[in-house]
Amino acid sequence: MKQYLIIGNGAAGTTAAEAIRQTDSEGNIVLLTKEALPFYSRMRLPEYVAGKVQESDLIIKKPDWYKARAIDLKTDTTITRVDFTAKQAFTATDGVIAYDRLLLAAGSTSFIPPVEGREKTNVFSLRSVADARKLANLPGQMERIVVIGGGLLGLEAGAALLAQGRKVTVVEYFDRLLPRQLDTQGANLLQGLMETMGFDFRLGQVTEEITGDATVTGVRLKSGDLIGADAVVFAAGVRPDLDLVQGASIETDRGIVVDERMETSLAGVFAAGDVAQYDGINFCIWPEAVEQGRVAGINMAGGEADYKTIAPSNRLKVAGIAVASAGEIDSDNKFLSDASIQGDVYKKIVTNDQGHTIGCIMIGDLSDFNTIVKTIKGE
Repeated sequence: MKQYLIIGNGAAGTTAAEAIRQTDSEGNIVLLTKEALPFYSRMRLPEYVAGKVQESDLIIKKPDWYKARAIDLKTDTTITRVDFTAKQAFTATDGVIAYDRLLLAAGSTSFIPPVEGREKTNVFSLRSVADARKLANLPGQMERIVVIGGGLLGLEAGAALLAQGRKVTVVEYFDRLLPRQLDTQGANLLQGLMETMGFDFRLGQVTEEITGDATVTGVRLKSGDLIGADAVVFAAGVRPDLDLVQGASIETDRGIVVDERMETSLAGVFAAGDVAQYDGINFCIWPEAVEQGRVAGINMAGGEADYKTIAPSNRLKVAGIAVASAGEIDSDNKFLSDASIQGDVYKKIVTNDQGHTIGCIMIGDLSDFNTIVKTIKGE
């Protein structure tokens, strides 16, 4: 009977556990997470911060789901070290868990840029439910919030804080919002819509210092501008959590390098989700994590499955505004595109020299998004 150990119960780890059980009905599956909750939706954390949902509403897989599949879920469990030779993982409470097959799916951590003053009180990030609890319970007198990062998480965090009645300024390094999902025209439309909600934006700016003594009083930009602030939220992206493979004989780059089976350079050790890097790529998106987890689980259990890179596709609600993009958004105008704005609706279809649709952007009306995505995929 095989012993399966999965470190991380996010989208990748949970999907892998289910795939293992579907392939191997008898093996022992241990699924570990350092968090207090079972598998929950990080995407809904801003809703929790805004007071729109309860913490229990975040949970995607209830305890009965794991029990029904004989998956041993251990919450509040931190792995401090893995002996890849002896095939043993050590917990923070001196427990030892042996395994035959191991999946590293610990995900990623918030990237906190080396900004002077980042260690001050009232500097936050929004990656876990523990982070969300802090933001949901900010004292009322903290009125001025600076969010560093104009990507999806930064805008969603900002919208949640606006819903609490606070004043929000977003500082973004790029000259437009959602630089991974939108071109300039689409970003300008979104910016205008969000400014009517109360957002203040500082685009094309670099944060140089978080001012104040022990607590935050402001954010100084490289331009010299000083923004008054009672708290700062970093939303500047994520970095794969590679702590467990530091010094190990496992190939890493920006993430843990895996092959098409999601197996690392060390036989019997797999990786999936934000922590994994396949073919030089890791988009750190939900569909990628789910598919990589599925492939990893099947192969860990003795089945056969190969992973194929998933083209980035995002269907989002940004502060209540419908936004979607897929494939090549052509922000540099290298391809042919058909773009139009009608009121609060923006649509852009990108084609290559052969006339094939290779990407799209939509704001406000996503009615034909799924059809276009299938065309991009060649389905």
